[in-house]
Formats: sequence, structure tokens, C-alpha cells
Amino acid sequence: MNDALHSVVDRESAISWFLKTRERTAKIFDIITPASYYDQPIPLRHPVVFYEGHIPAFGVNTLLKRGLGQPGVDEKLERLFARGIDPENQSSSDAATVNSWPSRKTVQHYAAAADQAILEALESAEIERHGHPVLGRGQAVFTVIEHEEMHQETLAYMWHQLPFAKKIQEVDLQGNTEELVPELARVRVPAGRATLGAELDEVPFGWDNEFPRMVVEVPGFAIDRYNVTNQQYLEFVDAGGYLDPRWWGEGDWQWRVKVDLRYPSFWSQEGGEWFWRGMFTKYPLPLSWPVYVTQAEASAYARWNGKRLPTEAEFHRAAYGAPDGDERSHPWGEDPPDLTRGHFGFQGWDPMPVGSFPAGVSAWGIHDLVGNGWEWTSTLFSGFPGFAPMPSYPEYSVDFFDAKHYVVKGASPVTATGLVRRSLRNWFRPHYPYPYAGFRCVEDL
Repeated sequence: MNDALHSVVDRESAISWFLKTRERTAKIFDIITPASYYDQPIPLRHPVVFYEGHIPAFGVNTLLKRGLGQPGVDEKLERLFARGIDPENQSSSDAATVNSWPSRKTVQHYAAAADQAILEALESAEIERHGHPVLGRGQAVFTVIEHEEMHQETLAYMWHQLPFAKKIQEVDLQGNTEELVPELARVRVPAGRATLGAELDEVPFGWDNEFPRMVVEVPGFAIDRYNVTNQQYLEFVDAGGYLDPRWWGEGDWQWRVKVDLRYPSFWSQEGGEWFWRGMFTKYPLPLSWPVYVTQAEASAYARWNGKRLPTEAEFHRAAYGAPDGDERSHPWGEDPPDLTRGHFGFQGWDPMPVGSFPAGVSAWGIHDLVGNGWEWTSTLFSGFPGFAPMPSYPEYSVDFFDAKHYVVKGASPVTATGLVRRSLRNWFRPHYPYPYAGFRCVEDL
């Protein structure tokens, strides 16, 4: 594809996408009470105030400054809100936290000015320039908007940690708690090819860790037809799995003991009864929902069950491979993602029973590979051979190629529909308990 002859960014579509994304972010901030603005729902992340400033500041720093070479809106605030943190522990988080934050009025005034400046650029500036490292193929535009969509999910799982009294439920987006737990089933996937990543000319945009394409020959394996449910995981808890070091990696066991973890962080126990801590209320534990756990917990369960977590390549083979040897763009085929295919796109704040979206099933008959929760793999996050940092956000991936983060694939209930693409990769630390991430098990044939 010749960039000089082909425009990737449609201005009208970009403006509409930008405005809709900003509107959704505003609605997410409307969920919390004003008194929560300086709260720090997750000790390992900045307080709420940071994110309302960070998202517009990122747009200014990326598109206006780095891309167009224009001055910013407020240099001091653009430094303050430049980047979030990914600390290993509370002490390093405390060291990185700014002690004095501006008023919300100041932050919102800045955000309005930043939005206006970005809109003006989208309307009339040279936002796509052939050969330019940041503006080529409109990279900065996509980076700014997808970055915000990703942070919407971060905000959701941060809000999930706040007490119910600090949130305002404006829309009924609760999960379906029907106890329709499917029978356990495993699917045999024969040996074959898995294509990870993409080439630059295959997609309008991708993050640097999605490139270049890498083809892997995957041996045959058997994989769970459905994600591990709360009911299945409860068997592990009841069997004393959290108290038996045989099932845990050495570092994982030390972590479990240190934090005295005895069950998933989304669960609670009262009077001998189990509950799910939802976004706005608690439910009697929905046995048919996928369990959300850390990579360490998922690995322990898999060992206890005589299995293991899939590799990233095995996930791709299960999700996008087909018996005829072809590979699909999505588990269901070539049709673009829509809300009949899986539980993503902000259809709800909590999960649905596994198997609720048969229109999204893969060629092998495997359910929910996209949506209802990210899926842990056993693959450490790193770049594919030939990886190069993206000019619009060069630190996006490389800072996490540290053998301390694991790849997750798929999507969660609050993953934007536009992020549902085969090559997208996400990642978290193995002991990070907050994301909407579940798993399924595999075993060798």
C-alpha cells in the first residue's frame, strides 16, 4: 500500500469517533460521586484526578506536539499528566504519586481546551503525512483515540474497587445471573498454523507489539470449550487449593502467603455464603459466570486440574484457526464485530453466563474467545521478531518487555468494539488482581 496514494484517516469519521469516545469517558466519570475525585481505588495506580487530565494531555502531547510540532495547551499540566504508572508494589507506587493535584475545575477547563485544540487539528491540520514517523498513515490520530478507549477499561476496573456508596448507577448494566452452567467439555484442536500479529498494510492501525506478523506451527492440543466458571473454580477453593503450595509457582506461592489470598478478589464470603462483588451491587456467586483471577491463580488451578494455561499461539489457533486450514479474522468468521458476537463493547459492567453468545463461536465450536473477560496465557509479553517501537508512543510496549508481564487475549465486557481485532495484545503482571481476566485450560494431545 502506497501511503502517498491512499489516505487512511477519514476526517469526518475520525471526528465522530473522537467525540463519541470523549462522551463515553465523561459518562464513566459521571458514575463516581464528587467526593471520590481524589480517591485512589487501586493502590498501584494514580488517584482518579490523574486520569481525567491524562487522557486529554496524552492527545495534546501525541498529536499536537509530537506529530504536528505545535505548542501545547498548558505545559505544566501536560508534564503532570504525561504518563501513568505500572509499579510492582505499593512502595514504588507511593514514590511515583504526586502529592498535590489541581482542582477538578482546573482539570476540566484544561480538558475542554485540549479537546478543542485536537478537534481543530482533526478538522484542518495535516494529520496524515506520507513518510512522517508520527503522522504517516495517521498513526497519531489512531493512537490518541485507541489510547482513550483502553483507559476506559482501566477506569472501569478502578471504579469496581470503590465502595458502592461512592458510585451512582445511572443505567442498569448489571450482569445476567442465570445459573445455566454448561456441561464440562473439551475440544480437540489438531496441529496447524497460527498467525500472530499483522503486517502494517493489513490493518489501518495497530500498536507496535502487533507487528510484524509471526507464523507459528502449533502442535495439537485439547482446550476447554468454555471459560473456567465460578462453579468450577469453587471446587478448587473448597479443595484447599489456596493452602497447598504444590499447585503454585514458587514466586506465586510467596505472593499468596504475603497477601493472605484465599479466594478470588472479585469474590467475598459472608456467613458461609459466597458473593460476587459487582460494579454496583453484590450478587450471590453466579456459578455460570467466568471466574476472574490473576495469572498466578489461573496457573494454580490448571496444575490442580492436571492441565496448563494455553500459549498465545494456542489461543490464536483455537480462536482463529479452522478445520479447512484457513485462518479467520474473528472466531466467527469475516463479519465485523457486533454485540451479538460476544460480551464486549460496554454491554454491561459484569460478566454473562459462559456460552451466552453462540453467534461468536469459533470454527472448532469454542465459545467466548472474544468477550466476557480477557484470557490469560502462559506467554511472557515481548515483541515479535522484527519489532520496532512506534514513533507516536515509543515507550508503549518496550517498557514491559521485562519478563514480568503475561499476554492476555480476547476482550472484556468493557473493551471497546473497535479494539476487537485478531492482532491486538494486552498484558498484565501475574499478581495484578484488578482486570476483568479469566482463563481456560489446555492439555497436550
